[in-house]
Amino acid sequence: MTISVPTFKLRPADQPPHLLTRPRLLRRLDASTEPVVVVSAPAGAGKTVLLTEWSRSLTTRGTCAWLSLDAYDNAPDRLWAGILGALRHVRPELPVRPDSDEWTLDAWLEEILPGLVTGPRGQGPLALVLDGVESITDADAIRSLSDFLARLPQGFRVILSTRHVPGGPVPALRARGLIAELDQHDLAFTPEEAQAVLTGLLGSAPAPDTSSALYEATEGWAAALCMMGRTLARSSDGAGTAAGLARGRRAVSEYLATEVLDGLTTEQRRFLLRTSVLDELSAGPCQALAGDRAGTVLRELARTVQLLVPVAAGPSAYRRHRALSALLSDLLGSEGPEAAVSLHRSAARWYSRRGQTTEAVRHWVRGGDESAAVASILDNWEQAISAGRSREVAGWLELLPPRAVAADARLCVVAAMAALSGGAPETARRWLDVVRLREPGAETVGEGSTVSDAAAVARAVACWLQGEVLTGDRLAESAVAGTVPLTSWRALACTARGTALLWTSRYGQAEALLAEATRDAHAAGHSLVLVRALGLRAVCALLAGRHERARILSDEAHEAAAAAGLVRHFVAAPAHIGRAGLLLEEGRYDEAERTLADAKAALTDSSRTGSEPQMHALYHLTRARLARARHDAVAAREAREAVERAADRCESPGALTDLLGRVGEDTVVPLAAPGPQELSLGERRVLRALCGPLTLREIASEFYVSHNTVKTQVRAIFRKLGAHDRSGAVARARECGML
Repeated sequence: MTISVPTFKLRPADQPPHLLTRPRLLRRLDASTEPVVVVSAPAGAGKTVLLTEWSRSLTTRGTCAWLSLDAYDNAPDRLWAGILGALRHVRPELPVRPDSDEWTLDAWLEEILPGLVTGPRGQGPLALVLDGVESITDADAIRSLSDFLARLPQGFRVILSTRHVPGGPVPALRARGLIAELDQHDLAFTPEEAQAVLTGLLGSAPAPDTSSALYEATEGWAAALCMMGRTLARSSDGAGTAAGLARGRRAVSEYLATEVLDGLTTEQRRFLLRTSVLDELSAGPCQALAGDRAGTVLRELARTVQLLVPVAAGPSAYRRHRALSALLSDLLGSEGPEAAVSLHRSAARWYSRRGQTTEAVRHWVRGGDESAAVASILDNWEQAISAGRSREVAGWLELLPPRAVAADARLCVVAAMAALSGGAPETARRWLDVVRLREPGAETVGEGSTVSDAAAVARAVACWLQGEVLTGDRLAESAVAGTVPLTSWRALACTARGTALLWTSRYGQAEALLAEATRDAHAAGHSLVLVRALGLRAVCALLAGRHERARILSDEAHEAAAAAGLVRHFVAAPAHIGRAGLLLEEGRYDEAERTLADAKAALTDSSRTGSEPQMHALYHLTRARLARARHDAVAAREAREAVERAADRCESPGALTDLLGRVGEDTVVPLAAPGPQELSLGERRVLRALCGPLTLREIASEFYVSHNTVKTQVRAIFRKLGAHDRSGAVARARECGML
């Protein structure tokens, strides 16, 4: 029995009203030279409308055959009866005629395929549009279509229009460069195209906020945009606009339910529903919510539904189209609030186990478990801050319900530390004021510190960032005294105290405390403090005239900054400035200029908040010295003025007297006369003990070391300080600011 092909399947349907011509896509189709074109996009994306317009424009340049496919064509005999009928509809002279009663593999290989390959040659360009290829799933039908597409003769093009990314022939043709593709991103309306469609539907241009809201909700998806535009057109006033948008969203959801969800398997629908609480779909979290086969189902849906949009996070990560998200959210809500709560908490546990705190906090909050969200932040904030990810921590806090941070003194400290790590001391101080109001008592935050002690450390850090140098050092001293050794809090406290001493020109004392900060930062794994402390130690050594020591410390600071990805963070500025000063001393001016550029980049963020004017002054001072070395009077004058402006921002400008005294010099001079050699931690401890009445044997007993060890350390102290006896060593140490 010969299979007949209905005439209506051999021509495109009539164009819908308010047709928008898509010249950018028509040009893409015209410009493609590949023999096969695949137009793949979800239902309602405008594939048929586009190809209808293109096929009609093709009549002046060649012949275009059309075949609309449906489930009836999902067999090789019916598929090829339709294709041959479409070709004979525009080329009656084609010799291919399936005279046998049914399609067979032998007939295909011996009669139909050879006739198709050779028949159209020499008869002008011929295009065949197959619309609805997703309906063809039969293995023999797909295989025969693949054979045909791989052997297309010169001048014969086939355009496949499909809702699903087709398998079968496409990968092989893609590998051979024989295929051009347009996908859902190409077919999505641009904002300008969407505006034109809405203007046609409404009779006038919509208000900008309405147009923006519609475009955001539909993401340029043609069917959704037109449905919402039509419902909006029936709204006559402002109150009606909101109602029209709501009706439009319902219409879009109904369309998706019938055109997308109804065609899925039970397993696929369950997967979409259970993973609807996730913002991003990838195998791991999907398996936690939808079972072990979730990864396979995700790949199937990404290929067939096409309302799952790939994201940059990875090759197998997707997000849902907003319209699909809205539909699934409604469906999940219809099962009762506990369904979503349970799924959110399962997702939060999965993300927490893998250290993905942002997603964990988000899902804990959505699942109504604020205490778990707070615990997740308190468990992970120190590690994030120490790695320079202060913005990430601030983002966690913003996910919490309003006023949740202000109600918890621990979170106020976290917010303050995030602000300080981002170079925003004013914001930090506002949070620390809230801590005072909360009267935290013995609550702990982070490792090894009460909230009160942590707040004291944070206030000391805020002082240094705002240029406040407390000459009595009461705040910095209390911050150090209240912290436990070998923790990040003590490292921060020692850095704050050392910074205060540095800006009052007590370089030896500053370096000693900063060395303790380096030790504690190493032990606590706090990269931010480590880079800062090493850089400040390099500056101390440089200002004290110990250039070789400054070079070693600067190199260590740069290595630590590079390893932690903090080269452009403001804590790396001292390391850059210290290295630039050393390069100036060596006459390597070009390298010094490049290093100062790195310092400027590192100081950029803190420049916006006015943080640490002393460090900015030191940067501009180094620029001034470079300009003088190059005899650039204009640049030197500008740098001097910048130093003075930075000094004006200091709470205690007298602390910069030593630095400002150098600005007026006209030549590059050594920064300071060489000082005593640096003492080790053990030697400094013994030096402090020498100030008291204890004998060397008593000192050894106090420190639980041997008498010989103390004698060796005392001899080293005498040698390094240039002293001959105990009293002389103590006097020399006081003179150099070590005590």
